[in-house]
Order: sequence, then C-alpha cells, then structure tokens
Amino acid sequence: MAQRWLYILFLIPATVFATELPVFVDVTEEAGIQFKHTNGKTEERYLIETMGSGAVFFDYDNDEDLDLYVVNSGYVPGISDKVSPGNVFYQNEGNGHFIDVTEITGTGDTGYGMAAAAADYDNDGDQDLYVANFGQDVLYRNDGDGTFTDVTASAGIDNEPWAVSVAFFDFDLDGDLDIFVVNYLVYDVSMPPSTYRGIVGYGHPRLYQGTPDVLYRNNGDGTFTDIAQQAGVVDPSEGRGMGVVICDYDNDGWPDIYVANDTSRNFLYHNNGNGTFTDESLFTGTGYDGDGIAEGSMGIDCGDYNKDGWLDILIANSETSTLYRNNQDGSFTDDTAVAGLSLTTYLVTGYSPLFLDYDNDADLDIFFANGHPQDIIHELTDKTTYAQKDQLFRNDGNGTYTEISQDAGEYFSQAYVGRATAGGDYDNDGDTDIFIVNSNQRAILLRNEIGNRHHWLRIKLIGTISNRDGIGTRVRVTANGDTQTAEVKSGSGYASGSDQRLLFGLGEHAKVDRVDIRWPSGTMQSFEDVLCNQTVWITEKSP
Repeated sequence: MAQRWLYILFLIPATVFATELPVFVDVTEEAGIQFKHTNGKTEERYLIETMGSGAVFFDYDNDEDLDLYVVNSGYVPGISDKVSPGNVFYQNEGNGHFIDVTEITGTGDTGYGMAAAAADYDNDGDQDLYVANFGQDVLYRNDGDGTFTDVTASAGIDNEPWAVSVAFFDFDLDGDLDIFVVNYLVYDVSMPPSTYRGIVGYGHPRLYQGTPDVLYRNNGDGTFTDIAQQAGVVDPSEGRGMGVVICDYDNDGWPDIYVANDTSRNFLYHNNGNGTFTDESLFTGTGYDGDGIAEGSMGIDCGDYNKDGWLDILIANSETSTLYRNNQDGSFTDDTAVAGLSLTTYLVTGYSPLFLDYDNDADLDIFFANGHPQDIIHELTDKTTYAQKDQLFRNDGNGTYTEISQDAGEYFSQAYVGRATAGGDYDNDGDTDIFIVNSNQRAILLRNEIGNRHHWLRIKLIGTISNRDGIGTRVRVTANGDTQTAEVKSGSGYASGSDQRLLFGLGEHAKVDRVDIRWPSGTMQSFEDVLCNQTVWITEKSP
C-alpha cells in the first residue's frame, strides 16, 4: 500500500441490513430529481416519439460524487412550434440529494435528444459530454470551472442522421479517446404513418432504410475526423443501430465494437490493430441468435458473468433477451436458454440491460428495463402491453439466473414504459444504484438497500500514458481464489452510460489478495493484500 500511485479515498465498514428489507427503493423524490421525459406524442405517431432517451452518471466537478445528466426528447421538430423542455443536468450534493445545474453548466440542449456519453476526450482532468440527437449531435467541453462550452462545430462533429447511442474509446491506443456513434434509420417526419388494422401506429423498423454509423478519430488537437468508411465500420444496408458496447472480446489488448441492430443482424467489429475493423459477427456466432434469427435488438452490455476471464455479451430484444457466452476462442454461444433467461423475457420487450452485482456476492446479476415500442399494442394483441414491469435476475453462480423481481421491492410491481438505465453508486455506500428513464413518464432513481451488507472494493483509474479515464483498462480482482474481471467502458445499456469506477462485490471476503491491471498502453500493474470496503485510486505508472 506504499506505492506512490495507489491512494485510499475513504473507508466505510460493511453494513448488515435486515433480510426483510427490499433490494431497491424508489428515492427519486427525496433525491430531488423531478425529470419527466417528453416525447411530443401526436396522433400521427411519428416514429421518433416511441424511442425514449438515455442518461449518464459521471463526476463532472471532480468532487468524488456521481452527477447525473438526463437526455430529453421533446416536441417533434418541424411539426410542433412548442419549445422543447431540453436536457437536465443534476449535480450530486454528496448527501443523497441532487440539484439542477443545467443553466449554470450551459448543457440544456433542446434538440430531439436520444443519448449521452461522458469522458475526458482532451485529457485535461475533467470529463466532457457528447449528446446524440435526432438531428445535429452536440459535443460539450468541460471547462473545469463548473461550466461547459459547446464545441460541436470547432471540433468537427457533424453527425446529423438519427443517432441513438454513443461511446468513447481509444480504438488506436494513441492515448486519447475517439467516439463511436450509432445511427438508426433514414427517417423524416414527412413520411406517411403506418396503420395496423386501420389504427395508426408506429412504423416497423424494416419499413425504413438503415444508415451508416460514425467513427470519429481524435486528432489530439481538440478536433475529430470521421474515418468510419476507411476503418470498415459502415454497413448502411443492414445497420439499424440501437446500442453499442466496446469490449476486448478476444483479450488481444485492442478494443472491439459490438453494435446491436433493430431487426437486422448485429455487428461485431474486430479491431485489427492497424486502424481498421473487420465484422466478425457471422464467424463468431453473434450476428444472429442461436436459432439464426436477426432479433429486434435494443440495448446491450458486456461483462464476465461466469468469471472465466472473458467478457460475455448481453442484449435486450423485442422478444427474449440474448446472452452470448464467450468461448475463449473468438466465438460465442447463445446461452440464453441454458441461463434461464428465455421464457422469463419472452413476453416483454427489453430495452436496456444492465450487468451489476446488486448484492455484492461476487457474481454479476442482471437488470432489464422493459417497455413495448408500440403504444397501440393492447389493441392488436392480448399477449403483451405497452407499459411493462422491469426485471431483476440473480446470478446463481452456476451459469444460471433466477428472476427475483417479485421480492426486490415495490417498484417491480408497477409497470412503466421503460427505456434506458444507468448504474452507479450515487451515494458512495458501496453498492450499485439504478437510474431509469421511462418514455413520456417520470424518471426513477432506485437506491440499493442491501448490497453493502457484503464486502466490496471500488477502483478508480487515472491514465497517464493511456487515456486519462482509463477507458479500456482490464482489471482482475482475486479474493480467496475467486477472480473477477471487468473493463472500464463508456456507453452501455440503451443510449446511456454508467459509473466508470469499477465496483467489485466480494461477499464475505474482507481482503483482496491481488489486483491485476492491464492498461490500454500495455502497462501492467499488480497490488496485493488490499483491504475491502474502500475506494482506491490507481494511477498508471510511468515506464
């Protein structure tokens, strides 16, 4: 513990809660969050209305508390003359309460919003913000004084198609963060509405053309260049992108890209290490589900759910989620049924999946935000509904999951039109809380009530050779012979971003035997005998 690059931030003893407590409690009102999503719903049912928007947890003011940026959609552009309510930025006061600092920070974009991601793209010590819209996206530079500057034009951000998700990552390992933007469909509000049995409803995505995604290379001088075409990450004929997650699926040290497409096959772009990517989805078994079907994929996450040291992929779909198990040889197997997730997710529409260890028992559990995209679905079938209940699944530790939603708290007994989720320990008590954005409804903050009855360790990384946020860093934590693996990532779920600090649940183990770190630069660091129930800051060592 004497190394100069390891710092202990704070120490909190593990707390034992009564077993009868709910797992999660809705604390939205007491936390001061008053956000209500607006989609500008009309009788014409323009397709953009049904999508919903995301949120991102990040510490914009470097006070060690997670702040919260929530994207709003608004009124249909070109149709309504109403002023859209705009996005909302909440500052965490550190006492379980948030205050609205949208006006102060200058981040209240009023475009028809979809997604947000946060990261320190200029390596100046504070995190910046990208907002994806139906229309021109926005890049906000954090000025380090509590305010942001819109640098969209000067930075060369010119994405105007319908963007739905975004992630920062260092694809070329040059030490600064690049940006991947997932675009959805070629759509214009002048297009005729769709009808089902004579009822106007939201159009099926297959009625519209796909549109290319964007890869912005960071030029290192505050500007970006779109190199998607030359990098090989453009497929407009099949691309109907909804979600993206960046992960090094083959453990070769280079970040790869997985894109979830809506009713088209998904893409798994393997990073060739030379500035180009190759779509390996067909060869890896990740383009279609185990039955060879291109699913209506929405949100996506990655994590090592079976603790074999390789990252697996979780997708929320219009019917039945998909869990791809990494076979450690560059291929994946659809283990949805084996894991017990097929029947339990069949009659719901999953929008946003989230890997988290809600009970800190050292196994990754799963949360799904659910909600149907078609608001007239109850008139077309009696098998499902527009508003749906979210779901929580406990990892049984043997490759299977058990749904525990019915015992997880009152929130899970209510139906919402769920869209986005972001996970993060907003109250710094050692367990993961969840923020959910619902379509045309209030957003909800769920506080975790039981996680820190078990031990935990949180790791905050600071890159010096690698990007300052340490995005793409691989961390392995071993306690009593049990090893967990995680990567720092930006962007996940649906249109959102979760806490980039890595939180490891450790069960009854009060000490971590070993922490192994592989930075994007290739630098390796290891620490031994690290006490639990604390946050440690680890700075990348110089060569």
